[in-house]
Amino acid sequence: MLYFDRLTLRRGSKLLFENASCTVHSGNKLGVTGANGCGKSSLFGLILGQLEEDAGKFNMDSGIVIAHVAQETPALPLPAIRYIMQGDAELTRLEEQLAEAEKDGNGNALARLHDRMAAIDGYAATARAARLMHGLGFAVGEEENPVASFSGGWRMRLNLARALMCRSDLLLLDEPTNHLDLEAVIWLEKWLRTYPGAMLLISHDRDFLDRCVTHIAHIEQQKLNLYSGNYSAFERIRAEQLAQQQAAHEKQQTQIEHMNSYINRFRAKATKARQAQSRIKALERMQLIAPAHVDSPFSFVFTHPGVVPNPLLRLHKVAAGYGDKTILQGISFSLLPGERIGLLGPNGAGKSTLIKLLAGELKPGSGNRECARDLRIGYFAQHQLEQLHDELTPLQHMQMLNEKLSEKEARSFLGGFAFHGDMATAPVAPLSGGERARLVLAMIVYQQPNLLLLDEPTNHLDLDMRHALCMALQDFEGALVLVSHDRHLLRTVCDELVLVADGGANAFAGDLDDYARWLLDARDADEAASSSSTQPSRQQERRNRADQRKTLQPLRNRVKKLESELETLHRRKEALDEKLADPTLYDGSQIERQKTLTMESRLLVQQIDETESQWLMVCEELEIAETSD
Repeated sequence: MLYFDRLTLRRGSKLLFENASCTVHSGNKLGVTGANGCGKSSLFGLILGQLEEDAGKFNMDSGIVIAHVAQETPALPLPAIRYIMQGDAELTRLEEQLAEAEKDGNGNALARLHDRMAAIDGYAATARAARLMHGLGFAVGEEENPVASFSGGWRMRLNLARALMCRSDLLLLDEPTNHLDLEAVIWLEKWLRTYPGAMLLISHDRDFLDRCVTHIAHIEQQKLNLYSGNYSAFERIRAEQLAQQQAAHEKQQTQIEHMNSYINRFRAKATKARQAQSRIKALERMQLIAPAHVDSPFSFVFTHPGVVPNPLLRLHKVAAGYGDKTILQGISFSLLPGERIGLLGPNGAGKSTLIKLLAGELKPGSGNRECARDLRIGYFAQHQLEQLHDELTPLQHMQMLNEKLSEKEARSFLGGFAFHGDMATAPVAPLSGGERARLVLAMIVYQQPNLLLLDEPTNHLDLDMRHALCMALQDFEGALVLVSHDRHLLRTVCDELVLVADGGANAFAGDLDDYARWLLDARDADEAASSSSTQPSRQQERRNRADQRKTLQPLRNRVKKLESELETLHRRKEALDEKLADPTLYDGSQIERQKTLTMESRLLVQQIDETESQWLMVCEELEIAETSD
């Protein structure tokens, strides 16, 4: 399908990778990984014809339909569901041709077009588009809302749904989970596992990669290497390749010691038993994967926060929302030192609202929020990336936190977040989303908080930075509340799970796999209820019947044709049987003719059987179609 032969690719003067050779076959699902800036998105640009190879060759089978997610969405007045349906180019073309044929009264064209529409399941396209919308988190009833009415993040979800709507041979996805919550990520995983075509997926979510891909294409040191298996398999292979390095061994032992410390503290506590078992499993993986990140450019820790009051913060019968709409009510709980809570819940249930309540950015509508005197909150949310001062440098941002911080000390600290050399002294304005997220995290870490509130901190972060954050959070000695669609992060740093749903926030008894099943079961139940309660209008029913009748004629014509063929074949068989019944044929003088007629009879019987089978099959199709009419 895709053929890379000794390929070299540059972006400007920068060499991305060279001498890359591999083949992507139909049905292959590749996870494309590597550090930010290594050439993953440029590889997509090459496949889409936006870039050309600098050396070597790239070829692709002719006629391949490629689906990818557009990065921009114009503010269109078009209903969201129609925008998504336009992702199926053939469906859109057929609808236009049908409208033209109906206008012209062209019966033959109408029959042919309705036949093709049925073949591509076009009559179910609206339902298919609605399922994509609901799966990606849109509420029932939003299908007819204009595209322009949605915010930027929701428009990206519309673009993703539009790409999934396309009946493609090749699907290109570049960080599709960045704008999704955990509920939508789990739904997308399930959808991608059943996608029949080939797929190239850029993602920094290891759990998502593990569940969706069959191969890993890893770019590092200007080389592209292809590995069989999912991301965990790749990490094991790469860890084995690096395990001989002494630095890898030492770093691994330090990390294992931290994990063992937690396990030994909590293994015997009933309230922590499930979390300790989770850490044991994580330790088993870490013994294999730690060396795979030994060359990571990121290295930082949360230093001891000093005073950690008990409790740090308390909510008592709190209700909160926006305007006249109440999102949460009756929320009561205390945050104690050492607690590590992961917030779960469906889209829109109030996870971010609860985080804002805890951070003090949202005032309670009723009830009380009580803070300890020495509380120091480190709050990470996506809007904070936009609040950085574009004209200032990372170095100046750090010195805003502490006027006495020397340039040498600031540079040394920023180096742990990969702000080296000129990056530390250049304005923030051109930084990518991932670089801005690293700077905000650096500022939070520097302030030594005793309560961390993290709302989707891994958006835009690559795998090495996610790993570094995960390891730093293992050692954090304050309390932590985390919202994330990165299940690896939730699994390895959180001890308790709280489900935010139906206006409340209560402990969730299961683990993340139980939560995934709970989400999918709830979604299936909602879809079943919605589908049973939605009845087509009488006008639509009449239109559907008319469309179905138009599709019956080709079937009826096929039945007549097969019946005519069978009649001809039976006449030939009767004539042949008469010849074979002639006694003189068997007196020994016509052996060759006897053999010829016998062979012809056998072939004719076989042809009659095959034609009868086709006739029966088409008759059955016609009967089903007529019954549903």
